[in-house]
Amino acid sequence: MTTLQVFVDGIGLYAPGFNGWAHARAVLVAPQTYQATALQLPSIDALPAAERRRLGVAVKLAMAVGYDAAQQSPINLQQLGTVFASSAGDCDNCHQILQTLISSDRAISPTRFHNAVHNAAAGYWSIATGSQRPSTSLSAHDAGFGAALLEATSQIHSNAQPCLLVAFDTPYPSPLRALSSIPHPFGAALLLTPRRSASTLCRLTLSLTQEPINFMPTPDLEAMRCNVPAARALPLLSALARPQPQDLVIEYLQGLNLAITLQP
Repeated sequence: MTTLQVFVDGIGLYAPGFNGWAHARAVLVAPQTYQATALQLPSIDALPAAERRRLGVAVKLAMAVGYDAAQQSPINLQQLGTVFASSAGDCDNCHQILQTLISSDRAISPTRFHNAVHNAAAGYWSIATGSQRPSTSLSAHDAGFGAALLEATSQIHSNAQPCLLVAFDTPYPSPLRALSSIPHPFGAALLLTPRRSASTLCRLTLSLTQEPINFMPTPDLEAMRCNVPAARALPLLSALARPQPQDLVIEYLQGLNLAITLQP
């Protein structure tokens, strides 16, 4: 793989202890201050009330981090392509469908059914923004964030258009939780562009490598990185919180990682 370059114009982050990028940035600069407080998500007011009532935590999380990143740039959201990545999509909705199927009344509601598809978050984003730009929804197990970053960057190099990357994961309820290592929600977003602008925060240069990955500096944050697929983004987010040249490696596929050079 040749190197790929892309610019970051916005960052979003919501998780326990991270309430939007403005708050999360301060925590990541001083990681010893991290406290795992309950997840707090804003209302998605861009959606009609009827649509808001149908949202589960997974889609609310994806929408929240997407808007968190997008609001840092004057970009027209209707012209923004998207890449959404999640290891399992809406786990609560999956649980409710399975509960229905083992009950005496096996009729699944239309709302449950249409929220079961893996691109549900992308669909709600297009409703909220009015965007008809191309959108990709992918799943790559623990490699989801790295795969999404490569996909979004590749699209930008192909069409020279900005792209919003959104990675999110939520835990399954019991009994499926026993088969999944995800302990809590985590969502991150990057607004990526092909050219430097007045909103640009830094440039990223990507390449594949077999070099070892970066870890987080505190046990709580490292446990988050290990246990939530979307949180494989944490070393990059931690680097983005510090405006200085840096080299790092994040997890991708087994035996193959993603090297990133960050240049403010």
